[in-house]
Amino acid sequence: MQRIFPVLVQKKYREYIKLNKNLLIAFVAAITISAITAQLLAGQENYLNSSYTVIVDFVVFYSTFGSLFYLDNRKKYLSESGVGNNRLKKDLIKIISSLGIGEIIYTSVRWFLQYYFLTIQYEPYLASVVAHLASTAVYLICVNLSVKFTRLYKDDT
Repeated sequence: MQRIFPVLVQKKYREYIKLNKNLLIAFVAAITISAITAQLLAGQENYLNSSYTVIVDFVVFYSTFGSLFYLDNRKKYLSESGVGNNRLKKDLIKIISSLGIGEIIYTSVRWFLQYYFLTIQYEPYLASVVAHLASTAVYLICVNLSVKFTRLYKDDT
C-alpha cells in the first residue's frame, strides 16, 4: 500500500510538472531575449522600451512554450483513426483560457514594473529581468490555479 501512494501522487502531478517545466523553460528563453532587447533599445523612451520588450517577450515565450507543449503532448491526442478532435478541442480551450487569464495579469504587471524601473534609472536589461521575474511568479500562480479550476488534467488523476 505504501508503494502505491507515491506512484499515484507522482502520476497525479506528472502533467502539472510537465506544464510548469515547459513554462519555466519558455520564461528562461523569454527573459534572456527580453533583457537583450531592452538593452538594445536603451535609447528609446521608457514606454517604448517597455512596450517593445513585452512584444519580443510574447513572441519568444509562445514560440518556445508552444513547441515544448506540443512535443510533450502530441501522442496524447492520437487515436487509431487519427487525431482525437473532441479531446484536443476541449483541452485547447482549457489551456488557452488558463494561459489567457495569466497573460492579462502578467502583461499588466510586467509592463508597469519595467516602466517603473526604467523611470527610476535602472539599467534597461536589469529593469527587464526584475520585472520579468516578478511577473513570472504571479503568472505561474495564476496559471496553475486556472489549470486546476478548468480541470485540464482531471482524466489523469
